[in-house]
Amino acid sequence: RRLAVVPQGGNTGLVGGSVPLFDEVIVSMSRMNSIISLDPLAGIVTCEAGVVLERLNEYLEERDFVMPLDLGAKGSCHVGGNAATNAGGIRFLRYGSLHGSILGLEAVLADGTVLDSLSSLRKDNTGYDVKQLFIGSEGTLGIITKLAILVPRKPKAVHVAFFGLSSYEKCLATLVRARSELSEVLSAVEFLDRSSLELVTRHLPGARDPLAASYPFYVLIETSGSDAEHDNEKLNRFLESVMTPSSGAGDAPGGEALVQDGTLAQDRTQMKALWKLREGIAEALMKNGVVYKYDISLPTDKMYDFVEDMQRRLGQRALVVGYGHLGDGNLHLNVSVPQHSTEVHGLIEPYLFERVHAHKGSVSAEHGMGQCKVKYLHFSKSPEAIGVMQRIKNLFDPHGILNPYKVLPARSAPT
Repeated sequence: RRLAVVPQGGNTGLVGGSVPLFDEVIVSMSRMNSIISLDPLAGIVTCEAGVVLERLNEYLEERDFVMPLDLGAKGSCHVGGNAATNAGGIRFLRYGSLHGSILGLEAVLADGTVLDSLSSLRKDNTGYDVKQLFIGSEGTLGIITKLAILVPRKPKAVHVAFFGLSSYEKCLATLVRARSELSEVLSAVEFLDRSSLELVTRHLPGARDPLAASYPFYVLIETSGSDAEHDNEKLNRFLESVMTPSSGAGDAPGGEALVQDGTLAQDRTQMKALWKLREGIAEALMKNGVVYKYDISLPTDKMYDFVEDMQRRLGQRALVVGYGHLGDGNLHLNVSVPQHSTEVHGLIEPYLFERVHAHKGSVSAEHGMGQCKVKYLHFSKSPEAIGVMQRIKNLFDPHGILNPYKVLPARSAPT
């Protein structure tokens, strides 16, 4: 009948990708929630698209594996939605994107064809890798129903450290030092500013600043490996390196240490408490008022410039905070106001995306385009690339019934 449909998983997206605009029919994936199999020899799990990410990770951890993906919405989001949006998260630095972790998938096309690309082979060099088209397509080319995912072994030794730093430049220098000295055991490098931490400690019960003094910036570093003694040795050398005053040369001029203060978690409870300071920011912002959320990708050395620029631009109208994945150049810029403000929104967009474009960044680092960023696609993709994307969409969905009005610029209404 050519009825327009919107596939919907955990509905945790931030750009309206799973929300109908007009009279589209919602196709809920919540009952396609079976974990089909785990091949422990190859490290491949096969499951339906409606499995909640946290449940899948718990299933894997019981069998000595972990998901290569972890994010704040893990208790609600579905793995099918993660694939459809090519979700990133805090393990991206260690395991890369889902384009590399998803070995195969099954999807239903607009005409009802079931496309079986559910291969569990690590290597398959036969023609076009069709499954890659569906990863990040946000349900506009087909509805993902099953996935085969390459899963790494559960690390035997995990350490989490939390640092206070006096400048963003020292955050960058700490990242460089971590990559050099922690190398193969480094699994996450996250940063947040002082305002972000204050929001968490103010609004989330039990959250507290673990350091004795306040600092403008904080960096959370996680390591994960298979040998606790080896990892401890590397981590202790790194801690000594970043917390020892320099001779005045290199990345810590003036004799200052890169890190002014820090703490190392001693057990899983303390690890969770430190991660809560980073992962709880989004929840704290929601409790603080109306939030305009921006997920952008930038050259790492320019990330906090965008926060400071927006702070100057908005002045006393709003609270602007910045945090994100320092290890992969992904900034979460959030603007908090007591109530919706057309003035504030107008000062943010399209100004922010124009600046992102000028610095050759991406208007969406990991949340997709949905309906909120469609009109800004041209800031990150060339006219030629958008044209190719439109042709692919027309081939898979000639009547425009799969998640219409999302990702790509408007075309005629579904027919």
